[in-house]
Amino acid sequence: MSGDESKSWLRGRVEKTLVKALTRAYSTVQVNPEKFLLQLRTAYRMPISGYHGVYSLEIGELDAVADEIIRSGMKLAALEGAGFGLGGLITIFPDLGILSAITMRTIQKLSLVYGFQFSTDDEIAELWIAAASAAGVDISRELLEKEVVNKFVPRVIQRIATRASAEVVEKWAGRLIPLTSSAMGAALNYWFVRAWGQRAKSHFRQRHIQLRRQAHEAALVAQVPLILPAQTI
Repeated sequence: MSGDESKSWLRGRVEKTLVKALTRAYSTVQVNPEKFLLQLRTAYRMPISGYHGVYSLEIGELDAVADEIIRSGMKLAALEGAGFGLGGLITIFPDLGILSAITMRTIQKLSLVYGFQFSTDDEIAELWIAAASAAGVDISRELLEKEVVNKFVPRVIQRIATRASAEVVEKWAGRLIPLTSSAMGAALNYWFVRAWGQRAKSHFRQRHIQLRRQAHEAALVAQVPLILPAQTI
């Protein structure tokens, strides 16, 4: 098998693995919003009683918590990558399954930090739009408006897997070298969560700021006194 054929075969396998892993994450890997709210209040000392409370905090406070969550995901992914990396390329597929779960949980936590829950179909769809953004895939809002979430999410997952598989095959070639595969696996997983986490953070941050601006403008409009035209006698 030539180098190009080998890379094409590997990319196909990686893409299928990512589709399965992300689909599993969609149905089973869920951050519990209530437990995470408690964690935000205790571990991160955010003075909120519910997720609506994040809109009363300084944006810098949310950014600091988001960065800490990304760093935590990076460290966990690096440890996992170092362990699976010992097996070289043969362990890339189970590694991708766990890495996908770590990444999606990180994205879910970032969503909650900026005040976006995922309990309704629209919110779930928005979460996957953020995941696509983190993967560098632009999902048109028109696509969401035309489809129900159960059809929309699988299509987004396929788009993410297609894009990410090329990235994985290109950057993870170093795992072919046994002596360096463990360190390489740790570094690549660390980089993967960092890159996806930062892009997801940017997505949620922009939406959060937009909603703040809209709420502020609505409040200003509500305070404008109603001026009736002068009546003639």
